[in-house]
Amino acid sequence: MKKIVVFSGAGVSADSGLATFRDADGLWAEYRIEEVCTPEALVRNRALVVEFYNKRRREMLAAEPNAGHRAIAALEQFFDVQVVTQNVDNLHERAGSSHVLHLHGELTRLRSERNPESIVSLDGWEQPLDARADDGSLLRPHIVFFGEAVPMFDSAARIAAGADIMVVVGTSLAVYPAASLVRYVRTDIPIFVVDPGHPNTSWIRNPLTFIPKRAAEGMPELVGLLKKEFVQS
Repeated sequence: MKKIVVFSGAGVSADSGLATFRDADGLWAEYRIEEVCTPEALVRNRALVVEFYNKRRREMLAAEPNAGHRAIAALEQFFDVQVVTQNVDNLHERAGSSHVLHLHGELTRLRSERNPESIVSLDGWEQPLDARADDGSLLRPHIVFFGEAVPMFDSAARIAAGADIMVVVGTSLAVYPAASLVRYVRTDIPIFVVDPGHPNTSWIRNPLTFIPKRAAEGMPELVGLLKKEFVQS
């Protein structure tokens, strides 16, 4: 069974109604990064940061996986699938994907401000402002803030290096180091890109197929293509 690595970004969840960060009407049009998504912001105005991510959780819980999420999950019927996502929502899991690595953290979890390895699950959407970890420190969103290292990147790079097929969906390939994940794929491995925009793929030397559609439309189409090309009847 061939191994597919799906590298997904905000465009996948946008089709479920979740705001992206970088579009003209996205989250950063309403908030400044420095106010809600940096370690300094957490120290300076903890209440605003907690409120921001509580709002993101409410939106996530109100949303449903779309046809793009479901198509990615359906690939598991025919392939060994690992999803590596830049998204912090749980829509891949709710659609049925079994193996999901979150590069930038998860809204459904909190962690100790003192110990990044002390992680707890959060039921519902609300993080109480004064919630504390077992070590006594305040809990913070389990999110990789701007300016912080991406601790899961090495694991993601190892996954990408073992791919037989790579699918890149709903990402502009502009956020680093996440975008550099594609460079870890062997150069003989086919890469399929699903995105309605124009992500910069000029540096990709792999065999490349581009489907210029939104995830909810393009991923079901790609599943059919992959089954036809790589699954023996």
